[in-house]
Amino acid sequence: MDEAEDEAVRRAHQNLLDEIDGQIEDLEEEIEDHVEEDPKLKDRCSLLDTIPGIGLQTAAIVVSELGSPERFESARQAAAYAGLAGSHHQSGTSVRGNPRMSKVGNGRLRRAMYFPAMTALRFNSAAGAFGNRLKERGKEKMVVIGAAMRKLLHICYGALGSGRPFDPSLHPGT
Repeated sequence: MDEAEDEAVRRAHQNLLDEIDGQIEDLEEEIEDHVEEDPKLKDRCSLLDTIPGIGLQTAAIVVSELGSPERFESARQAAAYAGLAGSHHQSGTSVRGNPRMSKVGNGRLRRAMYFPAMTALRFNSAAGAFGNRLKERGKEKMVVIGAAMRKLLHICYGALGSGRPFDPSLHPGT
């Protein structure tokens, strides 16, 4: 290919990326408008928005996928529903594999918690302290992120169940 063809391909790719970015912005606006129209949904998303690491998009997914917090008896059940329970790979006394996420459960909710958990490890005191303790124990990076995902979902469940915004003083160094 010569330079003119390269430039034409670059322009075509850039136009495609611009189109996709525009569609993403439109979808985000639609989600925001939908949340604003429903007072109950708006209140629940506002509660979750007080949690460092959780934004409107994640809050909307958590509320839609978890449904009512009364659906579960505990935060543990909600985390198991999302597939955020760890699973140990062991067979007898000789085979011990690395622990991994169970992958049984709601994949959309599990995917929605990944990047917020990484953010929470940096900016949420409860998740950050928890992650630091796990790192000090020698846990692998992905195990720490998985645990942070679970912790964040527990906090979300607690906020939705109690109807109160996130209070960092309830999670001192957990």
